Amino acid sequence: MNYRHAFHAGNFADVLKHLVLTRVLTHLQAKATPFRAIDTHAGLGFYDLTGDEAGRTGEAAEGWGRLDTPFPEAVESLLGPYRAAVAAVQARHGATTYPGSPALIREFLRSTDKGVFVELHPADAEILRDRYNQDSRTKVMHLDGWTALGSLIPPPERRGVVLIDPPYEELGEIDRLGAALARAVAKWPTGTYLGWYPIKDVALVDAMVADLHGALNRPALRLDLLVSEPDPTRLNGNGLIVINPPWRLAEEAMLFLPALAERLARRDYGAFRCEAFGAVA
Repeated sequence: MNYRHAFHAGNFADVLKHLVLTRVLTHLQAKATPFRAIDTHAGLGFYDLTGDEAGRTGEAAEGWGRLDTPFPEAVESLLGPYRAAVAAVQARHGATTYPGSPALIREFLRSTDKGVFVELHPADAEILRDRYNQDSRTKVMHLDGWTALGSLIPPPERRGVVLIDPPYEELGEIDRLGAALARAVAKWPTGTYLGWYPIKDVALVDAMVADLHGALNRPALRLDLLVSEPDPTRLNGNGLIVINPPWRLAEEAMLFLPALAERLARRDYGAFRCEAFGAVA
């Protein structure tokens, strides 16, 4: 499948991915020491939901658009930083804007923190440079994200998060994600890693997680969100591998995952999974 960010901005997958990312960034902010956030497949940074690509699919209406109604207080408190970051980006770029991960990351950076955004597509990388290279806290790199990952860790700050969010244009990329995560953890064992994947055939994810479990000596979470009946011929959901998760993230996920599964369900089907693996604490 080809998962080009611009066509899917604000959809159900972005909701899960960006909520988890903002939870991790919120936890990183809790300590005064600087951190670095690395986005290996950054895209354009932010998107106009009325633009050609996002407008063609209209997927935001079934994702971010369904979050208009507040959740119960316990869930809403977890969504608060995510909602605030989206609102800040919209205040700067327009009410129909939806932030990609670079725009969200920048909202959480303090003066001593750094964001590194990697993008391979030449035109997208140029737009990303125009949007972020004037900020002293952020740097844009025109590179292959898989290749860049190994050279960017460990960062000087020794604290931070790496988001790996490839477009899944080639067969075998779910296995590639697991292998890349294992290599990255071996090089920087204490970093937090978020590895995103689409879910069509759940068996492919199961196999990747099983292999990664055998290779990890660090704690990890598997967070899955399904919004339609399992069917290996189409996109049913998405998930994240979180390595070295913040200590309360599993507890938080058990609040927001069922709420999202219910809110984002299609044809009355929604499901979720929150499982610990690796070196379970």
